[in-house]
Amino acid sequence: MIDGRGGFIGSDLSAYAENFLPDEIRHAILNVGDVTGRAGQVQVTLVDGRVWDAVVRNEDNFSLQLQSSDGAFHLLQKSQVAAVKPSSRPIMPDDYGQTLTAAELDDIVGYLMSVARSATQSPLQKR
Repeated sequence: MIDGRGGFIGSDLSAYAENFLPDEIRHAILNVGDVTGRAGQVQVTLVDGRVWDAVVRNEDNFSLQLQSSDGAFHLLQKSQVAAVKPSSRPIMPDDYGQTLTAAELDDIVGYLMSVARSATQSPLQKR
């Protein structure tokens, strides 16, 4: 997601690149498990045997709100939940090293850097 537009599962990447060097961004894209971890991403097994891989959007003492990869929200009472464990699958694809060319990867890194520069400019500088 950039500037609040795009996908809904991942983080907004508008300012991501302002804190990283190009090689660090490239490493993050190619080594998803090293960098992103599984924060918030869980596999939930319900008492009735259903299993969901989703992102935790909210949790309190009595309920768990999940968002699945299709965008649907699921509000569960904790009494319905048999187990919650970190998901074994990353949300972000982990095969970009095989599916992207070097030029495509450079384009993504460059785009993230240009978006971050734009996000850090004051409104007067953007005109």
